[in-house]
Amino acid sequence: MSNKKIILTGERPTGRLHLGHFVGTLKNRIKIQEEGNYDEMYIMIADSQALTDNADNPEKIRENIIEVALDYLSIGLDPKKVTIFLQSQVSALTELTFYYSNLVTVSRLQRNPTVKNEIKMKNFEANIPAGFFTYPISQAADITAFKANIVPVGEDQLPMIEQTREIVRSFNRIYQNILIEPEAVLPENKYAYRLPGIDGSAKMSKSLGNGIYLADTKEELKKKVMSMYTDPKHIHIEDPGNVENNIVFIYLDVFATNEDFKKYLPEYNNLDELKAHYQKGGLGDVTIKKFLLQVLENVLEPIREKRSYFEARIDEVYEILKNGSEKASQVANKTLKEVKDAMAINYFEDADLIQKHKEKYENL
Repeated sequence: MSNKKIILTGERPTGRLHLGHFVGTLKNRIKIQEEGNYDEMYIMIADSQALTDNADNPEKIRENIIEVALDYLSIGLDPKKVTIFLQSQVSALTELTFYYSNLVTVSRLQRNPTVKNEIKMKNFEANIPAGFFTYPISQAADITAFKANIVPVGEDQLPMIEQTREIVRSFNRIYQNILIEPEAVLPENKYAYRLPGIDGSAKMSKSLGNGIYLADTKEELKKKVMSMYTDPKHIHIEDPGNVENNIVFIYLDVFATNEDFKKYLPEYNNLDELKAHYQKGGLGDVTIKKFLLQVLENVLEPIREKRSYFEARIDEVYEILKNGSEKASQVANKTLKEVKDAMAINYFEDADLIQKHKEKYENL
């Protein structure tokens, strides 16, 4: 087995990426990329997987492939350091998914917490598309095709990584020990595990439309921040306020730094002092929202500027995706060959098998 440090991660192109993606996985990818402590890093735009629950609206996926690619490039992912590719353009992934499907039972898929939650959210209880139901198997193919041993994910994806590990163990036990068990890497900030929506929902989500997007304009950002859910009992400025489950403070927990306080709110040394004042009373929601707006604008402004650069160079973006997909295909095809060799379904390359059959029928 190789000792290489290989990373795979990615998103479904069902919409622009938002701050939940940024703090959940994207920020960590940039950190990993800049540290350079890895051998290979693959960033996948999972368009095939996105079609499993959008088969009746393929245009949605076609349009958002470029949106996600622009988001990747705008946050600083560098195609010279990482491989950005389209899942649908790597055909070996589909074939691996089919072979792995024989190693997983229907009941095991039904028990996957992530799948169960997604089925409930999408109201698929009565009519689950088969492709969507089996997407943990597809994800296992994505990860193992590149021999990835590190997968940066959000907390909600942990059951998917565990299912991949189970598939790897089953394959290695039945056939040959050639696949790698991946390890999940979670965001360092515990508040970033599940960044809530601006409406107070448990999770920021493209489908719920409650997110702040990396491509949002200054005007859009301001409108969203100033409409954020806070403490419904904090009606007057002098009223004591609750910081628990207060969306503004949850976002400040994730994004605000002591430098932000020095720059934008110098009357407080840190977030603890701001929280204490809000809890005691005498601090209005508008003040904390304006501070959060400045903090988030500081995060999004450079992303916005870089996105504008690539928006003016769409041909270059498509070339990056094409080159990345070709490289990914070469790597995945190599793994597919190893898998088929291990499963002994490489009939035309198996000289011993051909000779065995030849001798069998020659002696009749």
